[in-house]
Parts: sequence; structure tokens; C-alpha cells
Amino acid sequence: MRKILLILAFSVASGAAQAQIKCWNEGGKRVCGDTPPPGAKVTTLRGAASGPAEPAPAAKDAAKDGAKAAKKGPLTPAEQEQDYRKRQDEAAKASAKAAEEQRNAEAKRANCAQARQALVELESGQRISRISPTTGERYFLEESQVAQEAGKAREAIKSACN
Repeated sequence: MRKILLILAFSVASGAAQAQIKCWNEGGKRVCGDTPPPGAKVTTLRGAASGPAEPAPAAKDAAKDGAKAAKKGPLTPAEQEQDYRKRQDEAAKASAKAAEEQRNAEAKRANCAQARQALVELESGQRISRISPTTGERYFLEESQVAQEAGKAREAIKSACN
């Protein structure tokens, strides 16, 4: 048990020691350590295991965006509020567009069902009656009128039931 704890402690300590090595010139000699003296020109060395290799392309893009934002500086509360309102407006427009598309699709389904029902009624062979808009009297359709109405219903089905 004691050996395991010692190995674990040394592995943690060695990882921390390899994190960064800083080098500077002191009296014409190169000196390396973890804490350089103030005012010294410091170069930082990285060990092979201490830093990540080449970042992924997505990380590069994110870093570029982050660099642009860093150059610009942090957003003020007014800018944050403006960004928030812009996102809210975009979300509201997107939801309104989705609702409109849903209403259009529902109306199209209803028109399709109505046209199919009308065709079924016209092809049933029963007498079809209508009410005259001018006199208000009921009249029955002739076979030619039924055929015309059935043709119109078929065209409505083609246009509404795609």
C-alpha cells in the first residue's frame, strides 16, 4: 500500500514539474528554472508531454473567433442586452415561420380531404342537389354537370394532395 502511494505521489509531482520550464540569461550563462528573476528576458520551454499537439481545425476557428472577441474586448451590458434581444427576435421570427408553415400544411391537408370527399360524393351515383343563389330553390345536377364537377374535384385533388 505504501509503495502505491509513493508511486502515485511521485507521478503527480513529476507532472507538475514538467509543466513549464523557463530559461533566461544570467551573467552570460543560460539558466533554467521555474521562477525567473524580475526583469529578465524569459523564454518558456515546453516538454513533449506538457502541451497539446496541433489543435483541431474546429479549435483553430474557435480560437480565431475568440481572438477577434479578445481584440474587441468584453461586451458592455448594453451590448449584451442588444445581442440578447437580437437572439430573441431571431428565435421569434423562426418560430413564427414554423407556425405559418404548419398552418399552411394543415390547410393543404384539409383541402385535400375536402376534395377527396367531394369526388367520392360525385362518383357515388346518387342524385346531387344544389341551391340556386339567385332564387334560393333547390335543383338537381344533370349527368354532364356531375361529370364537370367530378373533373374539377380531380383537379383540386391533384393540386392539393401532392
